[in-house]
Amino acid sequence: MSPTVPRIVMKFGGTSVADLDRIRAVAEKVRKQVEAGCEVAVVVSAMSGVTNRLVGYCRDLSPTHDEREYDSVVATGEQVTSGLLAIALQNLGINARSWLGWQIPLRTDDAHAKARIVSIDGTALIDSMRAGQVPVVAGFQGIGPDQRITTLGRGGSDTSAVALAAALKADRCDIYTDVDGIYTTDPRIVTKARKLPRITYEEMLELASVGAKVLQTRSVELAMKERVRVQVLSSFTDGPAPTEGHLPGSLVVDEDEIVEQEQVAGIAYSRDEAKLSVRRVPDRPGIAAAVFGPLADSNVNVDMIVQSTGDDGTTNMTFTVSKTDLARAIASLESHRDTIQYGELQTDDDVVKISVVGVGMRSHAGVASTMFRTLAERNINVQVISTSEIKVSVLIASEYTELAVRALHTAYGLDAA
Repeated sequence: MSPTVPRIVMKFGGTSVADLDRIRAVAEKVRKQVEAGCEVAVVVSAMSGVTNRLVGYCRDLSPTHDEREYDSVVATGEQVTSGLLAIALQNLGINARSWLGWQIPLRTDDAHAKARIVSIDGTALIDSMRAGQVPVVAGFQGIGPDQRITTLGRGGSDTSAVALAAALKADRCDIYTDVDGIYTTDPRIVTKARKLPRITYEEMLELASVGAKVLQTRSVELAMKERVRVQVLSSFTDGPAPTEGHLPGSLVVDEDEIVEQEQVAGIAYSRDEAKLSVRRVPDRPGIAAAVFGPLADSNVNVDMIVQSTGDDGTTNMTFTVSKTDLARAIASLESHRDTIQYGELQTDDDVVKISVVGVGMRSHAGVASTMFRTLAERNINVQVISTSEIKVSVLIASEYTELAVRALHTAYGLDAA
């Protein structure tokens, strides 16, 4: 690739290609990039609502359906969109063709319905772009070791786009969504939320993992690993094609590209939390393994953990799981009650996790104390705490979600002027 020819991967989600008018609008955005002199590859999701309908067909026919056939069915949504967008581009005079995952090929493991990418051979697509053609790739899908179609799980088109950008050595991966960038928090809750021009991979990964819905977690992990610069921007705003001199969205980049770090980048929240308390457990070596081992065997992911020991020789363990895993977690613990020897199992799914994220925490003291003081001033009780190098998370009653997010956003100086 000539250093004077930028290579861009453009990814469009389901709402961006929801109907033919929106597909035409997407084609116009692609045309602008082509006319700006870029080599362009496009990745598309299924039209909005299509994947849910296809999943419903499979479940209605058989709740225990063969996941290989499930992949064959749900992958058709992206196939339709890629073909339609190629037609729309051709109608604008742009040389374009559609590509399916197996044609690239994008190879995955054999975990149908949640496959992980193993390798991508970008040779054919690079040749296509160098010849002046725009490849329109069906996202979310690949080919497994058994030569069967696989899908990458929910949000897999983001992962497809980032992986493709890495394989093509693209200058940037532009992910078009229904929002115009990454904000300091949910602007539906905080009207003074600010759009971030740049955010680090680590911050975005933490925000995605604790509830921010802008980017899929696996796509951020891959972008950080492969050092793919990712821009998030809206597909519903008009304007010139994004260039390095004018990036209208939010750019996810390496920490070295951000000169001055803010103390806190953003506030995220997750309502998909449930709290379990295993009470009056014998305080003896190996008891944590006895509690969490069966949960791991049942594929239940445990997040926040706190343990408190009493004077009577027992301990209480409190932790969180996804709401969708709550029933399985309870069944697992109850089936091992004789081994664990706990006195009581308490649950609460009316909770929310609030997280403060920022790489600036490494060099700024007092982030956690500001959080606790701000919540205390609003009489919000903190039930569980967990931390990482660039994150502090607390569990609180869900009724205080909006109050907590707004108060913390102001406390950390994130409000727009």
